[in-house]
This record gives sequence, C-alpha cells and structure tokens, in this order.
Amino acid sequence: MDKVLGIDIGGTSIKAGMFSTEGELQATAQIPTGEIVGEADFAVVTEGLKKLLEDNGATADDVVALGLDVPGPVDDSGKVGMLPNIKLDPEGLQAALKRAFPHANLAFVNDANAAALGELWQGTAKDASSFVLVAIGTGVGGGVVTDGKIVSGAFGAGGEIGHITVNRDETASCGCGRKGCLEQYASASGIVRVYEQECAARGTEPVALSGPTDTLSVFNACSTGDEAAQAAISCMCDYLGYALAQISVIIDPQMYLIGGGVAGGFKLFDEELHAAFRKYCLVPSKDARILPASLGNDAAMYGSAFQAMHG
Repeated sequence: MDKVLGIDIGGTSIKAGMFSTEGELQATAQIPTGEIVGEADFAVVTEGLKKLLEDNGATADDVVALGLDVPGPVDDSGKVGMLPNIKLDPEGLQAALKRAFPHANLAFVNDANAAALGELWQGTAKDASSFVLVAIGTGVGGGVVTDGKIVSGAFGAGGEIGHITVNRDETASCGCGRKGCLEQYASASGIVRVYEQECAARGTEPVALSGPTDTLSVFNACSTGDEAAQAAISCMCDYLGYALAQISVIIDPQMYLIGGGVAGGFKLFDEELHAAFRKYCLVPSKDARILPASLGNDAAMYGSAFQAMHG
C-alpha cells in the first residue's frame, strides 16, 4: 500500500497530505511547528506525519516518497538556499525524516515551484508541456515548467517573477533591495499601496482596509466604481502583462496560471490582463492563455508529493 507525503512548510505550522501514487489526496493534517531547528522540533514533524498515516490505516514503511516545499530558493540539486521568513534546518530535518521513513525518496522544492508542479500533476495545467504559474499573494512568486519539468535554475532563483524590473523610474526599494520590481505593483501589498497613492492623488478617502494586503476590499471598491481602485487594478494588469510578455520571449509557454490570494479576483481583471499581455508580447505568443489556478492552497502540497516521486 504505497503512500506519498506532501508537506507544505509554513511559519507556524505545516500542512501535510497523504496521497496515493496516482495523485489522489486521501487525508490531510495540520502540524503546529514554529521553528524547526533541533531534534525536538524534528520529532514534532515526524510524529505528526506518523499519526496522519496511522489515523488512515498506513505506516511509515508504506511511504515511498516524501516531499517538502520551503519559502526560499532550491537549486537543481535540491539544495536549499536562504530562508528569510522561517527558521528551519533543512539538513537536520532531512536526516530526521530519513530515519523515520527509511523507504522514502526525499525531496525539497521551492514553494512556488511546488504549486506549479501541483497544477501540472492534478490541476489546471494537467498534461500541459509548458506553463508559468504566477503566485500573487503578499509577494509575487513563480514556477516555470518546460517539457513537463520545473526550471529551478543553477542557483535556485528560477521563477523569481516578482523581481522582474518593470519600472526603471521607481525610487522606492523593493524588499529584495532593488527598485521597480513587479512585486511592488502586482502583489497584494503592492496593489494596496498603489490604491492608497491613487486616493491621495485624487484627494479621496480609501475604503476601510483590514490591513496592508487587503486586496479584497480594493477589488470590491473597484467593482462599485471606485476610480482609485480601478487605477490600482489597471496598474497591476499593465505591469503584470508587461512582465508576462518578457517571459514569453524567453520561455514562450502555452499558458500562464494566476494563483495565490489575488487569484480570487481573477474575473475582475481577466480581460484587462489579457489585453495588457497582448499589447506588449511578441506576436507569435499572443495566443498564450491566462487562466486561474485550480488547486488553491493545496497546490504546493500536491507539488511537493509529485517532486518526491519524479524529481
């Protein structure tokens, strides 16, 4: 009874899924973690995974593959680079998992790349040979798939779509230290920032926002005719369409998938984003499709499992 585990590592917990080798998600579990840097932390993870298996009629010996996604670069050899947002000892965790699951093939993958692989395996991009996933949340990440394989790059920076320079005149710095990155305009925080700037320029009050990434309120305002919100969404579409056009002259994918929290408003900006892409792209690429991703927050879990089996 072969099983595959896909593990989505977050800052305060991990989300684990138990899959069949055919890609059926059979059970999930949330395992509170916090830092994962010592033997006690590793034990929390391994015991949580064993409980998931035992609760669903399986054991550690049934696990043939185990994949983990992390919010940072992972190179072609599977080596984890910087992890700016979580405290994790990947080598220590890997050793603990090997001891706990001796028959399992282990793999690490970048979280955005994992989401792309999940969509390739069981989502919108199933059976597609080439596509690019754009994960739009607090930041902008990406996963590039060509010939059915993820492009992680020699140094793990493949797919860092959020850091394509789209505005060379920008004076504010991106979180990466550069200026004019796509993430400054197309991320949830970027959309809210531009919206507030547009309100200030017009002398109008912004709608009530629950925080610096509350794009839902901006989208709702846009749908009711708020001109500042419409301008912020247009700004996002223009820069995102421009960035996708630049990707197309290098990768020329069949499709782009929009994932992450901002994808919930896809219907609102679908046509405008397509128009911006066609405005900037090379003519042969104009028929590339732009679609919403379908697996939602489970995509990275699916993709981690897939990478462990096929990576």
